[in-house]
Amino acid sequence: MEECISVFDMLKIGVGPSSSHTLGPWRAAERFLAELEAKNILEQTNRIVVDLYGSLSLTGTGHATDLAVMLGLTGQDPEYIPIENIDTIIQSIQKTHQLHLAEKKNISFNPTTDIIFNKKFLPFHSNGMSFTAFTDTKEYKSTFYSIGGGFVVKEERATAKKKLEVKCAFPFPIDNADQLLVYMQEENKSVSEIVYENEKSMRTEPEIHSELMRVWDTMLECMYIGCHSEGILPGGLNVRRRAFDMHQNLIGLANYNNPQEWLESIRHTEVKFRQILKWVSCFALSVNEVNAALGRVVTAPTNGSAGVIPAVLMYYLCIENHQAGEKEIKQFLLVAGEIGSLFKKGATISAAMGGCQAEIGVSSAMAAAALCELMGGAPEQVLMAAEIAMEHHLGLTCDPIGGLVQIPCIERNTMGAIKAINAAELALETDPKNAKVPLDKVIATMWRTAQDMNTKYKETSEGGLAISVNMADC
Repeated sequence: MEECISVFDMLKIGVGPSSSHTLGPWRAAERFLAELEAKNILEQTNRIVVDLYGSLSLTGTGHATDLAVMLGLTGQDPEYIPIENIDTIIQSIQKTHQLHLAEKKNISFNPTTDIIFNKKFLPFHSNGMSFTAFTDTKEYKSTFYSIGGGFVVKEERATAKKKLEVKCAFPFPIDNADQLLVYMQEENKSVSEIVYENEKSMRTEPEIHSELMRVWDTMLECMYIGCHSEGILPGGLNVRRRAFDMHQNLIGLANYNNPQEWLESIRHTEVKFRQILKWVSCFALSVNEVNAALGRVVTAPTNGSAGVIPAVLMYYLCIENHQAGEKEIKQFLLVAGEIGSLFKKGATISAAMGGCQAEIGVSSAMAAAALCELMGGAPEQVLMAAEIAMEHHLGLTCDPIGGLVQIPCIERNTMGAIKAINAAELALETDPKNAKVPLDKVIATMWRTAQDMNTKYKETSEGGLAISVNMADC
C-alpha cells in the first residue's frame, strides 16, 4: 500500500543542525505537550524528565538534541521562532532551572539531571526518546522515534510499519520509480506535473504556490546569511566559516540590500568557467554553516544535507538560465521532493539508519533529477540522473567529529551538489535505452548497504573520522 508523502513533508522549514537529532526531537516534544493537553495532565505537571536513547544519546549534545527538547517543551515552533531568541530561552532554563511549559506555566527543570543520555538503543529505531511527566499523584510516559528528515513516529515495534502505510488519496499514488514512470508515460506528463496533481489533492493551487515559494525564500535567505556571516562556528571544533571569504572573492564590489537583490546581482556577475564550481561550493557551504550555527534551514531531505538542493538550484538560476523564475523554482522543488520520497519509502533518509548515503546521497539524487528536468531531460533521463547521483554515494558513512554537524558534513554538501550537476549532465547525454541500473534497483541497493553497514558508522561518532581526529586537535 502506497505511503502518501507530500513535497512539503520532504522539504520542511526548521532549525539546525540536524533534522533527525534536532527538528525531530523538537517536534516530539511538541507532540508530547499535545498528549498532556488531551489527557488533561498539562496543568498538573510539575516536572518532566527526558530520556534520549541510541544515536540521539551518542551525538545528542553535538546535534543540540538537549536544546531542541527544551525549546519544544516551551511551546516554541521551529518554523517561526526568532533565531535570536534561542540562546535567551536556553540560558534562562540553564540558569534558573525553570522551564515555561507550553508557554503556560513554570515548572522545575534542570537540564543536567532531567535530560538523561542512555547509550542503549531501543529496538524500533536508533533515534528513540521518552518523555515522562510527573504530577503530585501520577506520572505519564510517552515514547517517540525520530526517523529522519524531521519525521517523528510513536509506535510499538509490531505495529509501526502497518500504521505508517495508510491509504494514499493521491490521484497518482506512487510507491516506487517504476510506478512514477508508468504514470508519466500514460499521462504524457513530467515528474513535476504528476507531483503537482498529487499536491492539488491536498491543497489549493495558491497554497501550493505560496508554500513552495516560502520554502525557496527560506533557502535563499539561508544562503544570503551564510555568505555574509564571518567567524567561528559553535561547538568546540573551532571551524571557521568559509562561505564569507569565498563569496567576497567571487562577487567583488557588487551592491545589494536583500536576498532577492543579491540573487539578481549574482546573475549579472560575469562567471568564468573555473569559477562555476567555486560558486556551487560557496552556496552549499553557506547553507550548512548556517545550519551548524542553529540557523533556519530547509530539510532537503535532512538538515545535514540541506545545502545540496539550494546550491544546485542556484547553479541553474545563475549559470544555466538567467531568465528562469518562479515557474522553474517550483518545478525544481516538486521534482526534488518526489525523488526524496521514493528513497524514504524504499530505503531511509536517516543517517542513524543508513549512514551519510541516506542524507548527502539522497539529496544529491533529488537535486540531480530536478536539474535534469529543468534542462530538458525526458522522464527516463530524470530518473536516471537520480540513479547516477546515488550510485556514486553508496556506502558513504556518517562519522561526525564530536557529534557536530560540521566535519565532514559541511564539505560533503559541496561534493553532493557537484555530483548532482555531473549526474544530470551524464543523464542528458545518455540514451535511456542504454541505461543499466534502474532507480528502484539503486534504492534497494542503498537499503541493503545500510543494513550491512557497521553501526559505528551510522551517526554515533564511534567510527571513522570521529575517532581518527580528536576534538582537542582541532
